[in-house]
Amino acid sequence: MTFHVRPPVGAGTVRSTGERSEGGAGMTQWSDYTTGERIKILRGPDVTQEQLAEATGLSVATIRKAERDLGVSLQTLLRISDALHADVSVILGQQAPRRAMHGSDRAMVRVLSRAVHDTAAGVGTDVRPPTTAELAAALRTAWETYRAGDFLRAGVLVAPALREAAAAQRNTPSGQECAAAGVLADAYRLAAYVANQFGARDLAYAAIGHAQAQAERGGDAMRAAMVASGRSWIYLRDSRLDQAAETARLSYEAIEPRYGDRDPVLLATYGWHVTFAAVVAARAGSVEAADDLLSQAHAVAARMGRDVTVNGTAFGPTTVTAQAIGITVSTGRPGKALGLFSSIGDTSTLTPSARNRLMLDVALAQVDTRQSDTALDTLLEVCSAAPGWARHQALPGVIAQRAGEGSATTAKLRKLSTILGTSTILR
Repeated sequence: MTFHVRPPVGAGTVRSTGERSEGGAGMTQWSDYTTGERIKILRGPDVTQEQLAEATGLSVATIRKAERDLGVSLQTLLRISDALHADVSVILGQQAPRRAMHGSDRAMVRVLSRAVHDTAAGVGTDVRPPTTAELAAALRTAWETYRAGDFLRAGVLVAPALREAAAAQRNTPSGQECAAAGVLADAYRLAAYVANQFGARDLAYAAIGHAQAQAERGGDAMRAAMVASGRSWIYLRDSRLDQAAETARLSYEAIEPRYGDRDPVLLATYGWHVTFAAVVAARAGSVEAADDLLSQAHAVAARMGRDVTVNGTAFGPTTVTAQAIGITVSTGRPGKALGLFSSIGDTSTLTPSARNRLMLDVALAQVDTRQSDTALDTLLEVCSAAPGWARHQALPGVIAQRAGEGSATTAKLRKLSTILGTSTILR
């Protein structure tokens, strides 16, 4: 069943700024609605609760519970968002149906869009290219900024780096075309990741498509697999779960190592792709498939013995355990997730962004085990340390709303509301 996401008759028009007209009586922010109200608005007048229940595989009682703000799980919200073809962050009020962004965000996305489309068309690439060392340094800085969770800054950095990579490829001496194509593929892939974080799906699809073309031109199987995994992530954020799962599977099968392989680059790349496939399986509600894939990833990590980073992607024992915590809590096993966290040990090998995500998963597990105050403390610590990163994530809103149903204090909720830029957790 396919739904068209639109506001109901009489509800006014949701604007790109996140505002809604109330018959001339004033303006209401999209974030001012409750989660249940937003679900009803997105469902619209032409889709009944019974039809939404059928499309999600949930009961009508669960849909009614969600629309009455009586508290539902993250997995339920994900299934509703999939059926409504809306990012879960829209349902949670962190973003308007047409992705609301700060002025600096919009400016960055415009510049990045021009860089992606211009370079693909060969526009603006007839300039003096940087040296190989200069280009490598620029891209390395952009990737490190992205992994640190500063997505706005990463977008600012990757736009000129993308133009420089395209110029370098245009002036590549004969015999070095493959290497130049690989560098350009990495730049397009990072552009796709940034666009996806900001909800600019069309730009993300375009950039990952150009990355794929360059990876194929370079003849690098591992780069091609990374691009495929990136496309799978875009599908995941776009609620295209079947395509996400299939693309994730193809990405790791294409580079599966032989039993005797000990190359850390190959093992890390393969292991991450298997782990991401487990994330997709968990998102689709397939617990058995997720656990099987996690088992494979743990085996690869054990062969490596340590975490390594390859072309902007980290993998190893700590990385796979951190991902296992998120997968376990998202599939309804919060006690097991907290047990894994207690045994994870040193997390310094994780990127700042990965550590932040890990602690969000821990906070969600704490909520699910009725530790509301502790969960809010964990959430406040993460969001206070990385507010720019937090407002691009869906989980903080989920955790805050559910923790607010327990013994959490209003003061904590107000502080979180200020950080996340949404009033929904105060409703």
